[in-house]
This record gives sequence, structure tokens and C-alpha cells, in this order.
Amino acid sequence: MTGIDVLVVGAGPAGLAAAVALRQAGIARVVVVERQGVAGGIPRQCGHSPFGMREFGRILSGRRYADRLAEAALAAGVELRLHHSVVAIAAGPVVTVATPDGPATLAPRRVILATGIREATRAARLVSGDRPLGILNTGTLQDQVFLRRSVPFRRPVIIGTELVSMSAVLTCLGAGARPAAIIESGPRSLARAPFRWLPYALRVPVHHGAEIADIRGGRIVEAVTLRLQDGETRSIACDGVLFTGRFTPEAGVARMSGIEIDPATGGPAVDTAGRTSLAGVYAAGNLLRGVETAGWCWTEGRAVARSVAADLAGDAASAAAGIRIEAGDGIRLLMPQRIAAAGRAFEAIQLRLDRPVRGELRVEADGRPVWSRRLSSGPERRILVPLKALPAPAKRLRILVHPV
Repeated sequence: MTGIDVLVVGAGPAGLAAAVALRQAGIARVVVVERQGVAGGIPRQCGHSPFGMREFGRILSGRRYADRLAEAALAAGVELRLHHSVVAIAAGPVVTVATPDGPATLAPRRVILATGIREATRAARLVSGDRPLGILNTGTLQDQVFLRRSVPFRRPVIIGTELVSMSAVLTCLGAGARPAAIIESGPRSLARAPFRWLPYALRVPVHHGAEIADIRGGRIVEAVTLRLQDGETRSIACDGVLFTGRFTPEAGVARMSGIEIDPATGGPAVDTAGRTSLAGVYAAGNLLRGVETAGWCWTEGRAVARSVAADLAGDAASAAAGIRIEAGDGIRLLMPQRIAAAGRAFEAIQLRLDRPVRGELRVEADGRPVWSRRLSSGPERRILVPLKALPAPAKRLRILVHPV
């Protein structure tokens, strides 16, 4: 595999969209490597809709959407290599890949990382108790129901109220399982209306301000113990526990390669061109900040691909150049983390809050307020600050929230 112009790592929506856009921009040789045996990423595990409206102009199931993405890539002349795992990336860039035929060393002109996300497991959430059958995360549930045609439980307790949690409710009902309860540690559901109303419409109990303290069972799950905010406990009978959300970037390759990791997002720190701290290496999709929709990642993959194509055509601005953006009060994370001196893939800074806020979102340049707007939002909701609204140049940009 010599003479590669761009190596894309990951065959999910962001990676496949980037690969197609590169070919459409005239990049001769684009190779996508994927560690799984099938392309498409997380949507392949989703038997439900809607996917595909912005990409293909029609509503598709997740599996059909994943197929269409892979078909579009092959039709565009993208080389797709399955069962290929990137081990490390060094300066050059030089990429070490584990293939079915043994290790290989590649020297593409540019690399786009699009390795996606993973859900926080029970162990990562530090939930104690027994280890019976029936404890899953959303990805495993989708795989069991839609790919293996198996229903792992009938009365599960669902942990989390993000959009993916509401999707899990529908998956359960479609498979003949009815959730016994939904548990949220915060004071309100994280999904936006009308999705957060779904459990109430279906008469599924929702417990806010509660955390799962214990799981009990022999061969299968029999009950869970909740710890409420006032310190009291409550037991709920069930036959399964479904952990949803709390997505984190799949950034192992980036970490092992010495790429700067943003501590707030858990993914690579990038500038507005999509460049990481390692020259010649870009990043796109959910790797950058956790969960976003497939359509959003598809759009982002295409935008970063255009930035890479411009780079190959002669834009050699340093990855370290540009203005650092700081997160102030109320901001849990932001992305991108730098405004590039040249090149633009992202048209806005994307934010997430650390708590529900009603007040003012403000941007300060060198300590001076330069942009603001009214804000009423909560955690896990996408908030955008348009880059064209910000002044240039400045030495320091800071984004913060002023509650009212």
C-alpha cells in the first residue's frame, strides 16, 4: 500500500464522508482502514430510522444507511481495507497498521482520524453489585436485537436520558420489552423536547436525581437499588440493566501517537482546519467530542476533507499556529480548541454546558466582551458560536456563561 495520498482511519459516517469528498476534490488515492469486518460504524447496529435525509435525501434505517455510505465510497473510487487496525502514527506521518497479513508501515501524505466513540461501561461508572446476565450498553442492545434477532431482557432499567436513551426505549418496545424505569442523575432529562416526553407518553417511570447504587441477581438481573438525592434508597424489580450515553472519544490511537488530547473532550485538540498537533494528521467526527448524530459527523467529515484537499494543494500553515480558545465558567467543553491562521473546516465553535443555564453566553477577546447572546440550555445540547462573528486578530479568546 504505497503512494497513498490520504489515509482515513475509521469507516463510520465521518470517515466515509471524508473519503468520498477527497475523491470528489480530485485526490487520486484515498484509502480507508477499518478494524471491524464491515464498514458503516455505529449506524450499522441501528435497525431504526431516521438516517440519511441530508446525505441521500431519504429516510433510511441505520443498517441501510451504513450500506449506502460504503457503496458511495466504493463508487467514488475509495479503497476500503477491513480488518486493518492502526497501531500508531509517527511524524511524517508514518502509520503502523496491523493487517490480516501482518504488520505494515504506510507513509501517506495526510491522515484523517475518524475513530468515533464508545459508551461508558458499568466498570467506568463504578457501579457495584452482582454480575448476572442482562447488563448491557446501547451498542450491545442494538447488536442483539437488530443483528442477532435476540431479546436480552423483558423489563430492563435504563440508565440515562440522552437522545440515544430515547432510541433505546423504542428499540426495547419494538423487540417486545417494556422498560421498568429510566434513571437520570441530573434534575431533568438531557434529551430535547419532544424526545424527552417519550417515556411519559409511553407511561415509563422516570426517576430524576437518582443514581444506580447496586445490581442484584443470580443467573440474571433481579433488581437494582437506587440512591436518591436525599440519601434514601429504593429498589426496582427488573430483569436487565441498560447503560446508555456518556460517550467518550475512541482516542487510543491518538494518545499512543503523542497527539495532544483535550482533557475536556477526551479527543484530539484541533484547530478550525481540523488539524491535530501532529503535522499532517487531521481529525473529524465523534472522535472530537463524544456523541453527535450520524448526519452531523457526515457533514463534518466532508468539511475536514475539504481542508485536507486545500492543504495538499499548498496550504502549509502550522498546526500550532492560531489563537487558543479557552473555556470559562459554565462551559464543560468546546471544540475546536484553536482558531487556525489559515484553513477553515469548522464554521462555528461547538460548546457543551456543565449544568442547566439560563443567562448570557459571552465571548471575550483579550479580556474584552466582543460577542454575546441570550442562552437557555442544558448539558449535552449542542451550542454554536459562529466564527464569523468573532474579531480577528486577538491573542486570547475566552467563552463563558453568565447566569441570570
